[in-house]
Amino acid sequence: MKIGPYELHAIETGRFALDGGAMFGSVPKPLWEKVHPSDERNRITLASRSLLIAGNGRKILVDNGCGTKHTPKLADIYKLDTGQFELHRSLQQAGTTVGQITDVILTHLHWDHAGGSTFVENGKLTPTFPNARHYVQKAHWDWAMQPTEKDRASFMPDDFMPLKERGILEVVDGERELFPGISVLVMNGHTTAQQLLKITDGKTTLLFCCDLIPTTTHIALPYIMGYDLRPLTTLEDKKRILARVCDEGWVLFFQHDPKTEAGTVKQAEKGFTLVPLNC
Repeated sequence: MKIGPYELHAIETGRFALDGGAMFGSVPKPLWEKVHPSDERNRITLASRSLLIAGNGRKILVDNGCGTKHTPKLADIYKLDTGQFELHRSLQQAGTTVGQITDVILTHLHWDHAGGSTFVENGKLTPTFPNARHYVQKAHWDWAMQPTEKDRASFMPDDFMPLKERGILEVVDGERELFPGISVLVMNGHTTAQQLLKITDGKTTLLFCCDLIPTTTHIALPYIMGYDLRPLTTLEDKKRILARVCDEGWVLFFQHDPKTEAGTVKQAEKGFTLVPLNC
């Protein structure tokens, strides 16, 4: 897909699994399991999908997946799988390498979004993208430094502290344009100051949904993750964003849907419904 001067590529970094009940909150299992069948441990398969934006002399990666630093215990709990999809292979297929990435925009610092920021080399934590500036919201960084008991397990300092120590982390304060045609929108439902990426050339607009709308199933307004810190804020943000998506014809990029990369939405009798397309 091309928007203005930018070529966009979906970068599949792997698959993982989370508890289906946690992914769909108060929605009963008989409803969500029709689309997302669970395994014997009640886990559903999720994509760990990033976005590569190439153009204007830059190669920008949005999020970078779960990474490879997890213990065997965590790998088993979350069913981490890079057999079919893997970060380096996917970048190579898109014609680039980790060393050529100029910028990494981190929507937030949860392990399944920022885990690929570092890896272990010779027993030492090393930035995966050594030549890239990494961007995160200031309010989110502050939150990650002192998370609550509810979300503490989502933050793994080994994913992001080496970036700060290396001097390649930049905090962004609020909504603004980071590069020509590329801006961030701040949402506070899932976590404090999650930044959604918006790319536009005035004709075509794509929104990187991250965990506001992690799968196509979450287009339905009542489908809100149990992981969200402020679910009613998520609900209001979804209503506002999806109305704008309908009115202005935006494309949505889905980070965790295992089957669908992107789509648009239209008004339905009850809320909104998906119109799939390939990115």
